[in-house]
Amino acid sequence: MSDALLSVRNLQTWFNLGEQSARVVDGVGFDIQRGETFALLGESGCGKSMTSLSIMGLVPSPGEVVGGEILLDGADLLKLPEAGMRKLRGNRIAMIFQEPMNSLNPVFTVGRQIGEVLWRHKQMRGAAARRRIIELLAAVGIPAPASRIDEYPHQLSGGMKQRVMIAMALAGEPDLLIADEPTTALDVTIQAQVLQLLRDLQQQTGMAILLITHDLGVVAETADRVAVMYAGHIVEQAERATFFNHPQHPYSLKLFDSLPELQKRDRQLEVIKGSVPPLTEVFTGCRFTSRCDFAWDLCRDRAPAWLETDAGHHVRCHRCDPDVLRQWPPQDIVASAELKADINAEVGGALLEVKGLKVHFPARPRLFKRGSGLVYAVDGIDLSIEKGKTLALVGESGCGKTTAGKAILQLLRPTAGQVMFEGEDLTYLSGERLRRKRRDMQFIFQDPFSSMNPRMTIGAIVEEGMLAQGIGGDRQQRRVRVDTLLEHVGLSAAMRNRYPHTFSGGQRQRICIARALALDPKLIICDEPTSALDVSVQAQILNLMQALQAQFGISYLFITHNISVVSYLADEVAVMYLGRIVERGTVTEILQTPRHPYTQALLAAVPSIDSDTKRDVLHIEGDLPSPMAPPAGCHFHPRCPHAMARCSQAYPDAVAASPSHSARCYLLYPE
Repeated sequence: MSDALLSVRNLQTWFNLGEQSARVVDGVGFDIQRGETFALLGESGCGKSMTSLSIMGLVPSPGEVVGGEILLDGADLLKLPEAGMRKLRGNRIAMIFQEPMNSLNPVFTVGRQIGEVLWRHKQMRGAAARRRIIELLAAVGIPAPASRIDEYPHQLSGGMKQRVMIAMALAGEPDLLIADEPTTALDVTIQAQVLQLLRDLQQQTGMAILLITHDLGVVAETADRVAVMYAGHIVEQAERATFFNHPQHPYSLKLFDSLPELQKRDRQLEVIKGSVPPLTEVFTGCRFTSRCDFAWDLCRDRAPAWLETDAGHHVRCHRCDPDVLRQWPPQDIVASAELKADINAEVGGALLEVKGLKVHFPARPRLFKRGSGLVYAVDGIDLSIEKGKTLALVGESGCGKTTAGKAILQLLRPTAGQVMFEGEDLTYLSGERLRRKRRDMQFIFQDPFSSMNPRMTIGAIVEEGMLAQGIGGDRQQRRVRVDTLLEHVGLSAAMRNRYPHTFSGGQRQRICIARALALDPKLIICDEPTSALDVSVQAQILNLMQALQAQFGISYLFITHNISVVSYLADEVAVMYLGRIVERGTVTEILQTPRHPYTQALLAAVPSIDSDTKRDVLHIEGDLPSPMAPPAGCHFHPRCPHAMARCSQAYPDAVAASPSHSARCYLLYPE
């Protein structure tokens, strides 16, 4: 399009790896109009971020742009010297990086970092710059911006750090904003605030946005047009409504089928078999062939053309080419999801009962000051999990979910309360008795890589628990068990001598599951095990967990803020806010008839892929209060749109909506 703000033409970014070159971006092309949001969607490793770094002129060594054009208002950015690109970066083109903590300088205040952009591109200093910085912080929703301007990144929450990154990007008043996974690590409430902020700022300034993500829900609610990227090039591109109502490429269809939903609870999720092919490979056919359920011989031998199937809808697939279908009719292969297996193991009966659990930490004293405060991380919660069932513990980051999980396993000693496991109170156990009991309870951590010793092979990692507990037989018997466990979680026994860094994120999570299963546990606490995974890998992990529960009757405490995962996996849900449970019930009761305003806000903030459905969003402002000074009365009342005078006076008791459903809210009290 001649009037496009940005036009990318046949972009090629390769990495020289000695005798081979990795074609990370291999012939990518698209246009972005002024004032529109263009989404680049796909799995990790498909080349999305490298496309954005190519546009910014920030490709890391040994990578380089070897071909194509990047036109900004008709001027080719690839022909500019580095000095010319420095004038554009932060000025006409700005970028929000995926991880704000790694992008912000920890030794400079946020005001100084934003001020650097103003000085370089607007020649603004001193009092004028400070006033502008405060205006920018206020524009992105930072509370008390005049005081926050002199704070350091570590003093801000994740949501506020992301807002600072947005303020920094907007300081140069860019024509194009590149947002690389801007909400991946954020809670759904903060994510909703950030996305609404971007929409508001776009309407005010008229800037264009290149949104890079793997979240279909975010794309459905934000983008004007969508391009799906796979193995270094674009396989489908269309207007948002057209794409979500009528996706055509088999890869796009698989992404939709992989999404966990309440309606899919009776069957396994579709998975995309295999993984993205190595980009050092010289492709002769379709790059998706090895993972496609509908591929035939022609797909392996001949690359599909870039076709326009409808106005503005392009796809790269032989099945969408009528000329190809006339000459080479395919052999249809119909793929369908298997029904989930019935649970054959023992189900029912209380396995875990938690009563009045509290975990209070002493606050760290400030320099030259004596500290006497407490951090009320977990402040009196009750939970119960039956054998063979899954309880989801949901809430924003910082609400105490992970601390509660660790306290249940006695990895952190509770301040008060009972943790009854099969009728025995774990809080009274210590030493050898507690160590023996822990074989029945295992923990899967959020980051699988950091929870494994990088110097140990995965075989040794899986075997370690058996050695510590003195079970599993002799060395040969343990080796056979390790191999069996690796096969059971979808890995090969031949991988036992490899190290963690040689595996993908999804494979590492499978290794952690195998390690947890090595001791035949009755309860596994899963702390955000799918939060950083692509939707296709997430589907594999969820299917695996369901199958293991069906076979062995394992109970799960699933800690997450991903509501779609909860809808598919959980039997019951407990909603946590600032150290306390505010609502609990069956998954159907919580998702379909939420009673607490916080639960309603969480559910309303979840992006929907149904682009035709308009949601009634219940906005909650601000961040989670400090657990050192929880608000008086109901902890949620400072952020609640329905708060009344009595909400600030005393914490409400639980009100039952059914025998299995209750919530703590004055709105539910009888008149």
